[in-house]
Amino acid sequence: MTAAVTIDDIRDAAARLAGVAHRTPVVRSRTLDDRVGAEVFVKCENLQRVGAFKFRGAYNAASRLTPEQLAKGIAAYSSGNHAQAVALAARELGSSAVILIPEDTPQSKKDATAGYGAEIVTYDRYTGDRVAIGEALAAERGLALIPPYEHPHVIAGQGTAALELLEDTDSLDTLVVPVGGGGLIAGSSTAAKAVRPGIRVVGVEPAEGDDTKRSLEAGERVSIPVPRTIADGQAASIPGELTFSINRRLVDEIALVTDDQVRDAMRFAFERLKLVMEPSGATGLAALLSGRIPVSGRVGVIISGGNVSPERFAELIAAG
Repeated sequence: MTAAVTIDDIRDAAARLAGVAHRTPVVRSRTLDDRVGAEVFVKCENLQRVGAFKFRGAYNAASRLTPEQLAKGIAAYSSGNHAQAVALAARELGSSAVILIPEDTPQSKKDATAGYGAEIVTYDRYTGDRVAIGEALAAERGLALIPPYEHPHVIAGQGTAALELLEDTDSLDTLVVPVGGGGLIAGSSTAAKAVRPGIRVVGVEPAEGDDTKRSLEAGERVSIPVPRTIADGQAASIPGELTFSINRRLVDEIALVTDDQVRDAMRFAFERLKLVMEPSGATGLAALLSGRIPVSGRVGVIISGGNVSPERFAELIAAG
């Protein structure tokens, strides 16, 4: 896949999402600034519809389907947040959705997806190939497939979060973004480098799931075993082909965080920012709080999601 994503695509997505997606707030904290040693601007995509940035890309892609495609329905595969996003986008557009989800996805995410009206099909993420299974499912039922990141319209939609952050702050020196399959950071880096060419873009992965870091260092996509981490939304084994083609040009570096550092960030956000973050959503903040990313000046960080059950949240922040 070689389709380019441009700032014009992201601005077009922003226009399409206006009045549909939330323009999420940017939160400040003096305590956070003191801990990090910089002015930190927190973009709260945990407060987005479906509780994650994924709604942006899912709706942008789904809204471009033809009436005939919408009538047949939409398919997707996801560890949880993209599942909910496609389910809601389909409902908003008068369509239907069939979602392939790992068996071990948190029950709260399965329930939320079903709550938006989607049919759920499960698979074993450690033995099954979700792309192959998802493509076969879509072909068998005649559904339009919207992947979680390997799609230019999805990437452009995700980039609107960074575009808003840049519009709502005077200027940023560094942008910190969680990395799973790479769609959010691909869209974010495209927006950031176009609006502020000198900005430093840093991605953050779980230490056990460093496929993008390894790939950027090798200059080619590197596959790793499916990572076992509390950051289930970032449990990717290989970067996307399209996302990697963008990220290798625009992302400056990748930082890694441990599960314990993610728990600490979730606890800090709850206590000091009054925000609930799921583990994957908190990795960028974790990298800043733990010093994994040395920063100064003005720093933006995207909190990518907040979909975690009360029981799981309490368990995570109590551990360690």
